[in-house]
Amino acid sequence: MQLSDFDYPLPTERIAQEPLPQRDQAKLLYYEKRLIKDHVFYELPQLLPQDSFLVFNNTKVIPARLLLQKPSGAWIEIFLLEPLLPSRIVASAMQARKQCLWECMIGNKKRFKEPILYEFSLKNEPIQFKATLQKETQVLFEWDKEHICFAEIIEQLGKIPLPPYIKRDVNEKDKERYQTIFAQKEGAVAAPTASLHFTENVFKDLETKKIPYDFLTLHVGAGTFQPIKVVNFQDHTMHAERLLVSLQNIENLINNVHRTIIPVGTTSMRTLESLYWFGTEIILGKTQTPILQIKQQTPYEIPESKQPSLLEALQAIKELLQKHKLTELQGSTEIFIYPRYQFKVCKGLITNFHLPQTTLILLVAAFVGEDWRKIYQHALQNNYRFLSYGDSSLLLPYSW
Repeated sequence: MQLSDFDYPLPTERIAQEPLPQRDQAKLLYYEKRLIKDHVFYELPQLLPQDSFLVFNNTKVIPARLLLQKPSGAWIEIFLLEPLLPSRIVASAMQARKQCLWECMIGNKKRFKEPILYEFSLKNEPIQFKATLQKETQVLFEWDKEHICFAEIIEQLGKIPLPPYIKRDVNEKDKERYQTIFAQKEGAVAAPTASLHFTENVFKDLETKKIPYDFLTLHVGAGTFQPIKVVNFQDHTMHAERLLVSLQNIENLINNVHRTIIPVGTTSMRTLESLYWFGTEIILGKTQTPILQIKQQTPYEIPESKQPSLLEALQAIKELLQKHKLTELQGSTEIFIYPRYQFKVCKGLITNFHLPQTTLILLVAAFVGEDWRKIYQHALQNNYRFLSYGDSSLLLPYSW
């Protein structure tokens, strides 16, 4: 298999540039047992298997795109990627006082030779703000009011970082619509877009149908848009994304391990599958440190004969956290899910439609097999809207 095997024609006009007026009015492609039907997203609770257990990603998109103008008139664009100091944990870094250091992507970097000084008003109080390029891609941010945290600074100065295929400026509507209604943990630079369609009414219908659900966290990074540049996609270097999974999350998964576990979005799927491999590494004695670190080839390096059950893997994580008296598992995953991957946790998937020749289309192809072509052809022929602000799908490839 080569990357070109996962190409399809995507007309530019099919890429949604705006969200629909109502979140749950998006189209929903329903795929089950190789059959495809067209629905509307608000019908999702009626289409889910009765024994479903949904898992959401409650990450919150930060206004990570800073446009700062130098006295000369030149604009410097700073795109926040990952905090370095005072903490590598995003939630902590967002509460930094007076200064913090971030790994960034920088536009017009050749003009960023001296610190950029910026003055603005926050809560009717003057703020002096400075951005200094420390190293090639590291920027030190400093401000003069200790009672003001970094989250407040970027809320004032930053913009929501819409994906590069949305060819327009950010507007006020995006602040709400490029965010899930349950976004909580700040740290993502891209939204978990499969969840953008959920409304309070959809959640009420889930509860009426007695379908349980849970929320964990994976901070979606800019690497999600990173193109594959090699012919043999297995040689692609995956980006790492940080995740937070509570002990309660693990216990909820243990209690629902017999159900049809359905992640809402590829980020939730990557997190769930990473948990299995972390539990496996604990059982095999490869780690006893309560910090999850899954490399992109981990799933392909452990012989099937040494792979435990899902329940055993989850129990191992629970016991390790309890041993260290921790209530939360932190870490990062580079998991690379492509055809030949054997899914260990997920039995369904709710997801939008993805770009050709990307890691996300490889993930979908790994999950539904060659039918990914039929699914995408149907979506194209039936006027589905693609990518972040586009329509959705419920994929149930197996009969369990």
